[in-house]
Amino acid sequence: MSSFVQKMRSFQRNFSVSPFPLLPLQLPSPLETHVWFVMPDEFKSVSLLNQYMELLSPCEKENVLSMRGDQLQKRALLARTLVRTTIARYQINNHVVDPRSLKFKRNVHGKPQLEWESDDGQCPSPLHFNISHTSSLIACGVTVNSPIGIDVEEKQRKIKNDILAFARRYFSLHEVEHLSAISDSEVQRQEFVKLWTLKEAYVKALGRGFSAAPFKTFTIRIKNATERGFDCSDYLESGASEVVVESSDHPVSLTNNWKFGLFELASSHYAAICTEKEKTSDDGMSAPMRLTVWKTIPFVEDECISGTEAVVPIAGLIKQF
Repeated sequence: MSSFVQKMRSFQRNFSVSPFPLLPLQLPSPLETHVWFVMPDEFKSVSLLNQYMELLSPCEKENVLSMRGDQLQKRALLARTLVRTTIARYQINNHVVDPRSLKFKRNVHGKPQLEWESDDGQCPSPLHFNISHTSSLIACGVTVNSPIGIDVEEKQRKIKNDILAFARRYFSLHEVEHLSAISDSEVQRQEFVKLWTLKEAYVKALGRGFSAAPFKTFTIRIKNATERGFDCSDYLESGASEVVVESSDHPVSLTNNWKFGLFELASSHYAAICTEKEKTSDDGMSAPMRLTVWKTIPFVEDECISGTEAVVPIAGLIKQF
């Protein structure tokens, strides 16, 4: 039995979590995306981790404790805690939510969704969420009335295989050609990771899983936004760009429904977000993604880091709040 499991079980015998307040927030507007993230290495307190364990359902607890190794168990616990405490901050249907009361389900492809019950029976929640994690960062994205996909990758992620050989296996021809044209091996690696992050976010937003939307069946392109008629004066002051997706399997009407944001997070990660577009004019152009990012230690500290050096836009039409 791992030391993590022993510590959790010893504390659980005589511990009952008290309802610490979470910062209440209004639901994001239709144009907003909220991102909350944690850094697992910052969580040292066993008593705090045990408080988090008490938020989980019996099934979630069992899944956490069945993981092999302290670090995997800790990250699994923090991921479930982040989802529950993030959603509980928002007053859904004018209800204050206890993070322990939340129920989840999965769609036919396995994407987790919030299950919300009203007085007159089950009704769809306007809140959508998605989670992504590495060994050093876990992030949860939140939108209203729009599917969302989020992916985070370490900027220093190492590719074991030859990058181009790996790209030929998973990426579209255009993406492989784009990477092949980069002579600097480090720049090529960085571009590969950025593309991977964007593609993951798109597949997760679709909610159909990798097998239903293989990476090779669509292409991610980054285009100059000014040339496409966007007013970029208020965001990405120089070099504004739009990320678009082109699919060999899906009609243009489907792939045109999505917008992306790619940014550096906490100086150590690339983060990509994909959400449905909100059409704001007759010409079908989409407004920029209104992004707010918080770093959190649930029940202890929340820090809004939007507009700081910890959130640096790379591509996509992003306006920080």
